Amino acid sequence: MWMLFAFGSALFAGLTAILAKCGVRQTDSTVATAIRTVVVLAFSWVMVFLTGAQSGLEAVGGRTLLFLVLSGLATGASWLCYFRALQLGDVNKVTPVDKSSTVLTVLLAFVLLREPISIFKAVGLVCVGVGTCLMIEKKGGGGAASSGLWLPYALGSAVFASLTAILGKLGVVGVDSNLATAIRTGVVLLMAWGMVFAAGKTAALRAVPRGELGFICLSGVATGASWLCYYRALQDGPTSVVVPIDKLSVLVTVAFSAAVFHERLSRRAALGLALLTGGTLVMLRG
Repeated sequence: MWMLFAFGSALFAGLTAILAKCGVRQTDSTVATAIRTVVVLAFSWVMVFLTGAQSGLEAVGGRTLLFLVLSGLATGASWLCYFRALQLGDVNKVTPVDKSSTVLTVLLAFVLLREPISIFKAVGLVCVGVGTCLMIEKKGGGGAASSGLWLPYALGSAVFASLTAILGKLGVVGVDSNLATAIRTGVVLLMAWGMVFAAGKTAALRAVPRGELGFICLSGVATGASWLCYYRALQDGPTSVVVPIDKLSVLVTVAFSAAVFHERLSRRAALGLALLTGGTLVMLRG
């Protein structure tokens, strides 16, 4: 069952990237992150009360709470980097780099969680790494997308996403996954809005176009659904398998980016996507 939740996480995560890109064409990326976090938080707590998981609040120990808070901080940092990267670069370039967090996550799971790396996972990691490198292209012309300014933010998103998975795995031990998601989302909310106020971007809230606000909210709903599936999968399945499945969302994202934004992959990037996908599938055998 956990594998179905992992694939559900991938589907909703892929939709999140497209909806998010539609919401940051004119809207400041930090402001957009803060707005969508409100939606995700509301979505998360609704699920908590629908499943009756709120009764488990008293059972959340100090150690578990610490890891959930740290996971939330890592998630907030990942989101801020990811939205900025989406604002500066093409979706089909940013998303594969973000999904390369698979490599770091599996390595951290080996070191910190003692999850073994089989020959299949090792081969898969190499394919994912090479595929990601092939998908990073610099094109001619002006603008942030062609200059590669998006790349450091995408890499930052990947690093923090890896930390999120590891800390999240440690934080859902003995805790209902819906409740864990709601708690860490509260941390993300505080961090995101703290960044808005610290950067003096409150005035930008009034300048958000109504159409983009709708896409931002929808991306929050998709993110909430993805998280609920993801943490349910993490609770029952091994991190080194759940994370690669979740990263298959890149296929959904690339398909929608072609349909919605008319972004096309070069032959080099297409080969990279094939290696990234193939490597992920190979890892599932391990």
